[in-house]
Amino acid sequence: MLTKQQLPTPALLLDLDKFEANLARMAARIKESGKSLRPHAKAHKCVEIAKRQVAAGAIGVCVATVAEAELMAAAGIPGLLLTSPVADPLKMARIVKTGAMVVVDHPQQVAWYDEAAGAAGKKLDVLVDLDVGDHRTGARSPEDAAEIAEAVDIAANLELRGLQAYSVLGSHAGGLEERKRVSAESFRVASRALGIMLRRGLSTEIVTGGSTGTWDIDTAVPDLTELQAGSYVLMDLAYRREGLDFEPALTVMATVVSANHAGFVTVDGGYKAFATDRGYGPEAVDLPGSKYRWGGDEFGYVDMANDLPKLGSRLEFIPPHCDPTTNLYNTLYACRGDQVEAIWPLKSVRS
Repeated sequence: MLTKQQLPTPALLLDLDKFEANLARMAARIKESGKSLRPHAKAHKCVEIAKRQVAAGAIGVCVATVAEAELMAAAGIPGLLLTSPVADPLKMARIVKTGAMVVVDHPQQVAWYDEAAGAAGKKLDVLVDLDVGDHRTGARSPEDAAEIAEAVDIAANLELRGLQAYSVLGSHAGGLEERKRVSAESFRVASRALGIMLRRGLSTEIVTGGSTGTWDIDTAVPDLTELQAGSYVLMDLAYRREGLDFEPALTVMATVVSANHAGFVTVDGGYKAFATDRGYGPEAVDLPGSKYRWGGDEFGYVDMANDLPKLGSRLEFIPPHCDPTTNLYNTLYACRGDQVEAIWPLKSVRS
């Protein structure tokens, strides 16, 4: 059996004990709340993790791209939801083949999906994507959402299932109270849309949204039927800075490749090993007082006043942001202690 010391670095690692604890904790809370969990697989892009999420009680998984939908569908993962609106009829034809439920935020998308589903001889489940304050995607008002829902409802090859009300801002709003405020405002907007849809006799059986950042807030929202939280199984520094206390199961292991200077060593993990979108670097595990600095595409510096790691030492780092970090790798090493129990492939393409 492989050990961590035998892996080429930089290497993406999953601590199975922490991963399993995160998985069980979320599953128990969701069951207790009476909601459903459809975790976002964009966090990991890994079939083996998706299988374990479903085995723990998830009703399926969310995906962000067509490639992710195709990956999960080919592996037999049920209950797929593509949470990103699409505006490409060629991609829509591919999506229909996966059987994934989709979201729309414009009548033209309704028409394109209806045509694609008709050409494939299939009925496609559809949610209306509502902008709840992020201004990224989604119908711009509850009234517009209801109009789009009516278009879906009368389309011959589409089945209206409800509403997507996901808040990007709520994930990292800046502390518990601010996350509560953003979540409450998001669902006030969603509630208005649901009210209009109900009065028009439109389906609202599914109301999906929420994230790891608001998982313990949104499970108490009456309108929400399912949670999209995905990062909880892996975790990262961004969520830890928000006060989320799931275990940091995902790390990147790097090797000290130069130790010739006082006060710092150089490791073989740089811009190509970690996501760089958070404005800060990773954090070394079990090196209190250390600080990581970017050193280039392939390198990083670890500053320490005393007890510097030696040349050849293996160091593990918690990444700043888990989703785009996993996207940099093709392989995930699932470890228990120092032993590598399994090697799981990752899907990193976007098309």
